[in-house]
Amino acid sequence: MDDAIPGSPAAETISMQAALNRALAEILAEDEKTVVLGEDVGRLGGVFRITDGLQKRFGAERVFDTPLAESGILGMSVGLAMAGYHPIPEVQFDGFAYPAVNQIITQLARMNYRSRGTMPMPVTLRVPSFGGIRAPEHHGESLEALFAHVPGLKVVSPSNPHDAYHLLKHSARQPDPVIFMEPKSRYWQKDTVDFADAGSPLGSKVVRPGRHLTLVAWGAMVARCLQVAELAAEDGIEIEVLDLRWLKPIDAAGLAASVSRTRRAVVVHEAPLTAGLGAEVAALITQHCFDTLRAPVERVTGFDVPYPSGDLEDEYIPNVDRILFGIQRVLEYRRG
Repeated sequence: MDDAIPGSPAAETISMQAALNRALAEILAEDEKTVVLGEDVGRLGGVFRITDGLQKRFGAERVFDTPLAESGILGMSVGLAMAGYHPIPEVQFDGFAYPAVNQIITQLARMNYRSRGTMPMPVTLRVPSFGGIRAPEHHGESLEALFAHVPGLKVVSPSNPHDAYHLLKHSARQPDPVIFMEPKSRYWQKDTVDFADAGSPLGSKVVRPGRHLTLVAWGAMVARCLQVAELAAEDGIEIEVLDLRWLKPIDAAGLAASVSRTRRAVVVHEAPLTAGLGAEVAALITQHCFDTLRAPVERVTGFDVPYPSGDLEDEYIPNVDRILFGIQRVLEYRRG
């Protein structure tokens, strides 16, 4: 489907921030029942300027600021959805989502089930996510395992401007609640967005083919894994990088197809190791690829400590060396 604005180029090199802003503008223009709400999303245009200019264009009744109360933002979104609207709420930072967990789990995720399908929840919750900007405490988290564990929620995290544009538009068209986790450290990354060609908005995507090992990642870690793959190629090691994109539901078939080719896998994410989403990914790989795996699935992750602030992020977030050591452990594994 061609979503491009009439008269505009079919493709442009823009930042993820600009891609998300354009997607929101088109969603608002296409559906008069869509509303955007959150702290400072109106006049200010959002802390990261994702909603810049939208209130001026669509009015304060459709793009509006809320009190500093995340539970209220999500509770209001549930009520709006019940009244037939398509809310796109924003929490300013991922760590601010904790006060709204009650509304997310007990109301947003369950209302369709509770009403036996008579009350869908077409709510797309935008969450600036993960670390990498050296922000204060509660301004950098990695909550994908928390959200993915909740029945009734879909969870997605784009890694580049093209996918950010198309995945947000796809999410906003769903009758189900979607947690849209935006890697805040990548907001200003520029890349080509083909507005006319979304490709498939579903499932995972191979962003670099390889034959020796699959690196599985999402969000900001995809770019880091691509950097690692470039370095490994200098030593003749061909790494395949799989951008998982959808964290709930996980594309088990795409995951299995990639690892079946390379026969080895390393999962990379920023969240702590224990009960992180990488454990679910590793279990799916083992389930579907057990007969072809040449080594146990390795996980390179954050540590089992609270997400640190400031310069300590550099020690916490998986860096190039830690990922390369994970690759080395898998490639050197020998049975017995």
